[in-house]
Amino acid sequence: MEGIADYLDSLIGGVDLAFYSMAIGGLLWTLLLLRPWQKLRVYTDALIDKSINLTYFGAYALIISQVLKIVLKIWLMTATLERWPFPAFAETMQFQAGLVRAVFALGLTVFIRYSLKTHKYSQKHWLIAAAIAAPLVISSAWLVHGASRLEDRRLLMTLSVFHQLGAAVWVGGIFQLLALWGLTKRKQIAADLWPELLRKFSKLGMAAVALLVATGLPVAFYYIDTWHGFIGSGYGNLLLVKILTLTLALGFAWLNRKTARDYFVTRNGHALMYRVPYYIEVETLILIAVLFTAASLASQPPAVDIPHLTASLQEVLNTFAPRMPRYTSPSHEALLAGEAGRVAIVGQIPSPAATEWSDYNHNISGIFLTVMSFFAMLSYSARVHNWAKFWPVGFVLLGIFLFFRSDAESWPLGPIGFWESTFNNGEILQHRLATLLVFMLGIMEVKTRMENSTTGTLPFVFPILAAFGGLMLLAHSHVGFQPKTTFLIQVGHTLMGVFSLILACGRWLELKLDSPGKNIAGFIAVFALFQIGLILMFYREPLY
Repeated sequence: MEGIADYLDSLIGGVDLAFYSMAIGGLLWTLLLLRPWQKLRVYTDALIDKSINLTYFGAYALIISQVLKIVLKIWLMTATLERWPFPAFAETMQFQAGLVRAVFALGLTVFIRYSLKTHKYSQKHWLIAAAIAAPLVISSAWLVHGASRLEDRRLLMTLSVFHQLGAAVWVGGIFQLLALWGLTKRKQIAADLWPELLRKFSKLGMAAVALLVATGLPVAFYYIDTWHGFIGSGYGNLLLVKILTLTLALGFAWLNRKTARDYFVTRNGHALMYRVPYYIEVETLILIAVLFTAASLASQPPAVDIPHLTASLQEVLNTFAPRMPRYTSPSHEALLAGEAGRVAIVGQIPSPAATEWSDYNHNISGIFLTVMSFFAMLSYSARVHNWAKFWPVGFVLLGIFLFFRSDAESWPLGPIGFWESTFNNGEILQHRLATLLVFMLGIMEVKTRMENSTTGTLPFVFPILAAFGGLMLLAHSHVGFQPKTTFLIQVGHTLMGVFSLILACGRWLELKLDSPGKNIAGFIAVFALFQIGLILMFYREPLY
């Protein structure tokens, strides 16, 4: 069961940040944009109620996620130390700040439920809600890297609080826009509110991005003081992923802002009604990935603390250098023979067989994906579409391959039982979930292509599972005692996580948009799949 706790602990941080953003961002959305106490006629009860309910849900879910974070830490420490961690754990900043965060989230939830909902047009009640939320925001200062520093501690903690606040404004506002679009579709609010609030939020969103950059840059330069630290450490790698995904989200935010601005000039609402809502859906998905990446940063030692353990640029480039894929695998017996030395804490002996086994798994998986992406491209041609459309069958075959090959020390090839290995090793649990994900993705997408439908729930299973797979890769961890080796393994997984996210967004937009946008999005999705295949096909694991 330790494996489940370890894996859930790696995911719960992103979930916690998402609910935090929904609560705090939703509160600021209403305070800064709607201002219900002004009682504008166009802001109906349906609009205000929806905003309050979304904020309430975020605060309520934040209680659960924060308590679960504490419970998982206790579970992990008990399993690792083989003893109850109290009272020592109760004296740590992490426990105390986490508990304070949960208590004030509870206070905000109770106030919204029993007071704000019945006094939604009262400025006094909205300001009280903001006052309750303030300690909740401030408490996050003791849950970041800066809280453990001996120098510049207050500055780093303050910058981190405002950085999270900027993210909450952006992400929480995007959640509110999705709710606003739902009200617009159901005609529960005036149609002209959609472009009006979209334009207003674009200004608030620009301020949030400015706050993110202004607070994020000093912290980044503090924790990463060299070029090698940026390109050659786990912290730098995740920061780069965060920058890339934020850039993608900014691209969609720019499209939304431009479309809203053009609408007030031309009064042509086609793009505003048939493209912008789907851009916002994709922007939401990308921003959630940013939050998961930010949460993963908290588990990485800052590059400035491990200058002698960072990889060089050449070592990083060598990870992605084209080479002949490995077509042969070492025997299962040779692999198991070297495992004891490879995982030893003292006197560790690298295992060439383990490295070759992993290279074979990754390279063959890459061949699967590159061949699949080739047939996926052909499926856009009318002449071969009838048979090329079955390219997702490759996911089914890949899932079967991974089931037998992913973890050789466990069932069905190894001596460790299925349940024992799955629940006691977080890395194996991640591999099992990834295998199931790939297999189910293939089954669902084949059925979708056979029915040739873009409506209903089934077509959207593929982008949802691809997005979940991307989040898994961004949160994926390899446990080891060599930070450089662990990083060189991690860097390939995080890049594949980014391309998985692009794949999910492209397929989602292909299903939602009209031409020519849908065709462009579909091609980008297939191109992302091709890139994942190349990364895997040329993958080479460091010897450890």
